[in-house]
Amino acid sequence: MTAMDAPASLCLDCGSEPSGRRCGACGSHRIVRHAELNALSIAHVDCDAFYAAVEKRENPALRDRPVIVGGGRRGVVSTACYIARIRGVHSAMPMFRALERCPDAVVIRPRMSLYAEVSRQIREMMLALTPAVEPLSLDEAFLDLSGTERLHGRPPAQMLAGLLRRIEHEVGVTASVGLSHNKFLAKLASDFDKPRGFSVIGRAETLERLAPLPVSAVWGVGPVFARALERDGLRNLADVRARGEAALAARHGSAGSRLWRLAHGQDSRRVGTDGPIRSISHEITFETDIADPALLDGHLWRLAEKVADRAKARDLAGRVVTLKLKRPDFRLLSRRSTLEDPTQLTARIHARAAALMAREIDRGPFRLIGVGIADLVPAAAADRSFDLLDPQAARQAAAERVSDTIRARFGTDAILKGRALR
Repeated sequence: MTAMDAPASLCLDCGSEPSGRRCGACGSHRIVRHAELNALSIAHVDCDAFYAAVEKRENPALRDRPVIVGGGRRGVVSTACYIARIRGVHSAMPMFRALERCPDAVVIRPRMSLYAEVSRQIREMMLALTPAVEPLSLDEAFLDLSGTERLHGRPPAQMLAGLLRRIEHEVGVTASVGLSHNKFLAKLASDFDKPRGFSVIGRAETLERLAPLPVSAVWGVGPVFARALERDGLRNLADVRARGEAALAARHGSAGSRLWRLAHGQDSRRVGTDGPIRSISHEITFETDIADPALLDGHLWRLAEKVADRAKARDLAGRVVTLKLKRPDFRLLSRRSTLEDPTQLTARIHARAAALMAREIDRGPFRLIGVGIADLVPAAAADRSFDLLDPQAARQAAAERVSDTIRARFGTDAILKGRALR
């Protein structure tokens, strides 16, 4: 290999370009080397165990303790720190099972207003590098750094390494980066080396890197779809490529065609949007069908929290609340309700979704439920007027804002929501 063929290198801890296994400038072993390192510009930045990391920042005594952020014993895990993950705890796990695996865990209820504030601080750092920032939630975003090297005098990889250092030193949490030539591959790469990782998928190696990955590694392939694919003999992306697009489309429709394209590393989506975001939603597919109204309501609340999280990350609010239900026979029910004024508050999203659910509860059990908001507007217009049909709406909105402030200042147990325990 000649000097011209040698891969570019980057020290994540000081930004230098070392030639050895350790950085000669700072002694770090956290070095990234890749032939296309300085030629790629699409990144996915994902904070590491974000909610738990923020809680550990707020309370340094928790640094070496397993921390779980989530509901009560009948709730689910929102985020688990890496100490808890080593013991088998993961997001969306029922809390009782998480505590069976990690009985000494410190369980903390989410403080969404605090996390939103930390997220805004990180997003400002991203926007200092490029205006092309597409938040996915409070803790992750896509960045397109194409054309920024001329402005900043550094290739995208160096700017991203500097961003990771700023997040860690100035915000007090850590993040990982995936760098590639499109959004799908960048997001995939960001999971390869967490926490504090920096992974690269170049153009020349795309097919080789994707071939052995399980179908479940594809963004959007959930457990149900993955099992269906595995029953068809499609266990990894090499299997998907061998099957052919026509056969996959005939079997699985547009989802099959999309899977075939992604298995080849093809993703033409741009960072950001060509037009305004039209909706924000989140859904969950159950392992077993659920008819119990209390259990469904608990899931509705957590879905509303996730939607509110994403709305706050984008500084948006919705005028319409949507509910999606799938029955055991796979029949899909979609319902929507228009609010008197737009909202990004969990309580208001949940209340309207719960009202929609009440009308359909006798049609259960359900295998999937989803909650969303649509007809989006800037957050500055949110929750300003009270609902003439519900005189308590203004008071409830104010109470939620106050509750967020109290939790952020005095701790997670200052105020508890009973439905979060379900």
